Amino acid sequence: MNYTLIKDFIDLLQEFETEIQACPDLYPGSIQGFKAWITDKENADQKERPEEPYWEGKENGRTPESAISTLLVHLNRYAKTYSKSAISNSEFSTQEDFIYLINLKAFGEMTKMALIKKNIHDKPVGMLIIARLLRQGLIEQADSDLDKRSKLIRITERGLLILEKQMEKIRQATNIVAGNLNYREKMELIRILNKLDSFHYPIFSRNIQSDQLINIIYDEYSF
Repeated sequence: MNYTLIKDFIDLLQEFETEIQACPDLYPGSIQGFKAWITDKENADQKERPEEPYWEGKENGRTPESAISTLLVHLNRYAKTYSKSAISNSEFSTQEDFIYLINLKAFGEMTKMALIKKNIHDKPVGMLIIARLLRQGLIEQADSDLDKRSKLIRITERGLLILEKQMEKIRQATNIVAGNLNYREKMELIRILNKLDSFHYPIFSRNIQSDQLINIIYDEYSF
């Protein structure tokens, strides 16, 4: 006799009885009610565990983590392609130029390092972008009232004018990046990407040396 099966059945029956005691109108306390409860439970489990999607190389053992990493890289490259089109025949050299201006317009003046970190850049790359925008007169810098050693960066009137002139094309580019996702899918994607961003940003902010980064993160987190 399979006692494990009997035990599993009794445990399931106890779970059913506990549930109908709490909500007696939900299911009748009969075999028909028990079968309906089992069916609903299975359907709910299927909704919580949607069918696994296909990804390239899955049949050869490629991991979902590998697929996620590659797809994020691809999407970044697609976005850069559309951004490049959006700024053609403009005073912007790269998409980073107008993203820096958009952040300054949205969040106000900030230090150079705050601006660089908000755009997830290393300091040398960020300083080059800031220097280029300063030369073009799209941003300006002034001493901070709180810390005379720091410079605050803000967008200039010229910067606002140039940005506004290009915003329609930039908005079109962002709409294309979102592609054929419906509203619900966009909201779900934002939720997932926010979760990933909340995981990665604190790590990025620690400025861990590249040769130590992976080892340190693998020691601190379980994957």
